Amino acid sequence: MSQYNIFKKMAQLDEHLFLKLFNGNSPTWLKNSALGLSKSGDGGLYVVLALACGWFGQAQQLQMLSITLLLGFVIERPIYFVAKKSFARIRPCDCLVKGAYIIPSDKFSLPSGHSAGAFLVAIILTHYFPDLIGLWFAWASGVAASRVVLGVHFPADVVLGALMGASCGLTAILLVGYL
Repeated sequence: MSQYNIFKKMAQLDEHLFLKLFNGNSPTWLKNSALGLSKSGDGGLYVVLALACGWFGQAQQLQMLSITLLLGFVIERPIYFVAKKSFARIRPCDCLVKGAYIIPSDKFSLPSGHSAGAFLVAIILTHYFPDLIGLWFAWASGVAASRVVLGVHFPADVVLGALMGASCGLTAILLVGYL
């Protein structure tokens, strides 16, 4: 099987999964939950989470957490922007279904920036507060899933975004450990 056929099959599977997960007639509770989770991944909550974690931690821990988060995003954002423009994958709400529950901030879907940011934050928070690993990853997974439920990302977009964000978070943790 050629490389082209493999990618074509993967894209078909991704579209099929999207159509199973996105429903233009989702129940109100699901739509509202997805909207809330998606909004929590917009960025403002990251500052609140860092401050809240610092409140319960020590001053030095807050400083290290803040440095690690900042470094993580300094690493992740350029990769995200280059990948987004390089892949230039059209969003499912613009090519597969009519409409989404939200208006996306740009026209491309791969990778999911919300997923990347949420998993970057989850990895870093887990490093500093490992007892709450379930909470961090449940939230990050919810942010990622919400993007598909809202109709603005294919499943592969959020998976690749999550992998990218987690990798950048781990890289930031390693780099800060060397400081």
